[in-house]
Amino acid sequence: MLEKGMATAIVLAAGKGKRMGKGYNKQYILLRDKPIIVHTLDIFEKSQYINDIILVVGKEEVAFVKEEIIKKYNFRKISKVIVGGKERQDSVYEGLLVANKDCETVLIHDGARPFVEEGMIKNSIAMAEKFGAAIVAVPVKDTIKRANYQLEVIDTPERKELWAVQTPQTFQYILLKKAHDQARKEGILVTDDAMMVERLGHLVKIVEGSYKNIKITDPQDIIIAEGILSKEE
Repeated sequence: MLEKGMATAIVLAAGKGKRMGKGYNKQYILLRDKPIIVHTLDIFEKSQYINDIILVVGKEEVAFVKEEIIKKYNFRKISKVIVGGKERQDSVYEGLLVANKDCETVLIHDGARPFVEEGMIKNSIAMAEKFGAAIVAVPVKDTIKRANYQLEVIDTPERKELWAVQTPQTFQYILLKKAHDQARKEGILVTDDAMMVERLGHLVKIVEGSYKNIKITDPQDIIIAEGILSKEE
């Protein structure tokens, strides 16, 4: 049976989100009356399966986050606010380095993905506990084409084999740390943590997510997010 309060969440909020065109971190854009990052953190704060949150932010945002996010919204599970690295994987690595020594399971989650659900957190932890690595994903709805740089179609993958990856991505701590150490040693740059684990030859299991578990990256996503909130209310 899955234990309560057993995992650490590393929430990534150091990205600039240039596509938003706001001139500041997209995580702090208001969604209704609260910043996006507050909606995200609130889910992990209330989760019975999370006992610790590490928040990764930009260097110039640490003081702001401590005062205007953590203190203002009374977050109690956030044990550390740290500065992110140059790349996403660097930010994750910094989070791994400051995790508690007794950390066994770690979830990596995008700060701009505010609609993660408790069931995804629970199922991800359970799957990672059993198999070592688990990612939340949804089946691809559209037909996908592979193309070359001349925009010529190479082939059409079987749609039933394709999944759109979301977060959280959840791992046994020792496994993820080993994968990151190996990637750093080899100078490998990847787009998600599961790719590092895959490179070790380790199995990664899929936990089915939700199509509303969107990552807010551009102004149109704000409109979609507002619609999701309206429907939930």
